[in-house]
This record gives sequence, C-alpha cells and structure tokens, in this order.
Amino acid sequence: MINVKRLNHSSLILNCDLIEHIESSPDTVLTLTNGQKITVQETAAEVVERIRAWRRSLLSSEFPSSGLSTGQP
Repeated sequence: MINVKRLNHSSLILNCDLIEHIESSPDTVLTLTNGQKITVQETAAEVVERIRAWRRSLLSSEFPSSGLSTGQP
C-alpha cells in the first residue's frame, strides 16, 4: 500500500499491486487493473520509489537484518 495525493490534495492509500501502468503526460496518471484512472501529484519516479519501498518493507519484515532466514536456530 502506498500513499499518494490526488490533484485536489486529498490523500489516497492505494494497493500498488493494482497498478497496471503509469503515464506522465504532463500529469501522472495511474491506470489500475480494473481500468480506473487516478491522476496524482507525485511524479512517476516518486510512485515507483514508493512501490519499491513498500515491497522492501515487506521483505525486511520477513527476513531479519541479520541476513536471509536459513531455518537454522
């Protein structure tokens, strides 16, 4: 889930797995898998970085900072 802002400054929490593609022309338009289009204030690069950060956070909670889980005590 990522936080983005619509052009009217309202905040939106979006399931990033539903983003099909991102357009920059000149506004950033997120097209979802259901065909819905959402125009946001963030640049495409910012949206991509938020998605990466979200996915990194999922992996870091699964694998402790000591390295990959090996199943060994």
